[in-house]
Amino acid sequence: MRRQYAGRGGSFVRSSDGEQGFWPSYADMMSAVALILFFLMLLSYIQNLITGNDLQNTQELLADTRIALTETQDSLTLTLKQVEEAENELARITIDLDEARLTLTEQEQALAEQKDELAAQAQLLADQNALIGQQEEYMKAAAEELLAMRSQMQTIAVLRLSILEQIRDGMAEVMGDPSKVSIGESGNIILSESVLFDVGSSEIKPEAEPALNELIDVFMQFLANDENTRYVDSIVIAGHTDSTGSYESNRILSTDRANSVLGYLLEGDGGRLNRYGRYFCAAGYGEMRPVQSNATAAGRTANRRIEISIILRDDTVMDIVESYLDIDVPESVSAAANP
Repeated sequence: MRRQYAGRGGSFVRSSDGEQGFWPSYADMMSAVALILFFLMLLSYIQNLITGNDLQNTQELLADTRIALTETQDSLTLTLKQVEEAENELARITIDLDEARLTLTEQEQALAEQKDELAAQAQLLADQNALIGQQEEYMKAAAEELLAMRSQMQTIAVLRLSILEQIRDGMAEVMGDPSKVSIGESGNIILSESVLFDVGSSEIKPEAEPALNELIDVFMQFLANDENTRYVDSIVIAGHTDSTGSYESNRILSTDRANSVLGYLLEGDGGRLNRYGRYFCAAGYGEMRPVQSNATAAGRTANRRIEISIILRDDTVMDIVESYLDIDVPESVSAAANP
């Protein structure tokens, strides 16, 4: 008798003939194995599903990653390009900066040179201002000396003109005819021949003596003043004729007339003026110095004359000039005047 399987409890049923049942237990075992395999296959399927989903997701993620990588590469390329451009810009800026530094250095050097030049110019200006100050002082002193010199020269000129006017006015008053005595352009007293002489004569007319006495009085007053005589070199009595007659006769006549006037001045009116005889001299010029043309009667009348000249002393005038020239000239002024 076979033993029968009593269930999954694994006990065997004995058969009626007393034998143990083997195959039911094997079947149970195989069922269990099949079940396990089923579960394993199910797990594998599930895992494959999961793995498939993961793979798809991974592929999608990989695609996204590739896209992102491409974008990143593009961005990196752009960035590298920008970096390259930035490097180029930096290089250009560096070159510009170097050039700017070089320019700045040159400008600093130029500024330093300008400062030195300005300092030199300032020193030159200071020197010039000092020179101008010296020149102003010199010019002030020179102006004062020139004013003094001018005053002295004016004094001499006024003095000379004053005595000439006294002679003219005094003789005109005595003669009663102002037209017979005048002051010429050369600053000489001019006496018409007809006042003193007859035609062709060198003898003084008696009616001319009062006029000559007046002339003696004026010269006496003038020469008695030492301040006047310091400027006087000589008083020249000059005779002049027209061109009528020969040159020799005119020269002799003019000289004789000049000597006649001079002789009367020194000997007339008691010889009072003789004490100042050292100042007087006579000269005859004949027809050589006409004041008008000898072609007319009026011109010849004007040429027949006696001129009285007061000659100033050259040394007195030169003393005045030299006193001006003796002004100390500063070396700086002299150097400026004679570069």
